[in-house]
Amino acid sequence: MIAARAATARIRRARTDDAPALTAIAHAAKRHWGYPDELMSLWTADLTVSAELAAAGVVFCAEEHRRVRAFYTLSRQDDVFELEHLFVEPSAMGRGLGAMLFEHAVATVRSLSGTLLRIASDPHAEGFYRRMGAQRVGEVASTPRGRMLPLLFFEIAQPDDSVA
Repeated sequence: MIAARAATARIRRARTDDAPALTAIAHAAKRHWGYPDELMSLWTADLTVSAELAAAGVVFCAEEHRRVRAFYTLSRQDDVFELEHLFVEPSAMGRGLGAMLFEHAVATVRSLSGTLLRIASDPHAEGFYRRMGAQRVGEVASTPRGRMLPLLFFEIAQPDDSVA
């Protein structure tokens, strides 16, 4: 299935000029789940991808026909990475771009010697991450106060260097 997706989409590192499109995708994807304007306003900063983040961070996007349709961002603390964002434009949902990006994120973490991918998931996305192999380990506080998000871990297998 990945080969079929790869024929129509390509993943590339995000550029500074992608920041407005990434932000628009994040807002549209979040709004797709029916969140009210009050919550969307609270989350504006969290859903905004700055040009600085696009330039300096671990940010990759999926592009189809020269149009950015989805993206992810990672942050890092030692060998633990956090999937900060993984958003797909609503019109492109259900076509495998999310899975393609998640697999790319796992490969990126592995290439950077990471051992764990931590995901504070939107409740609507938990099933996706579980299908991708992540395990729910608890909950984490979110905004507004009292809102909890599923916390998932995806363990990253490193190549065994001892095999000759």
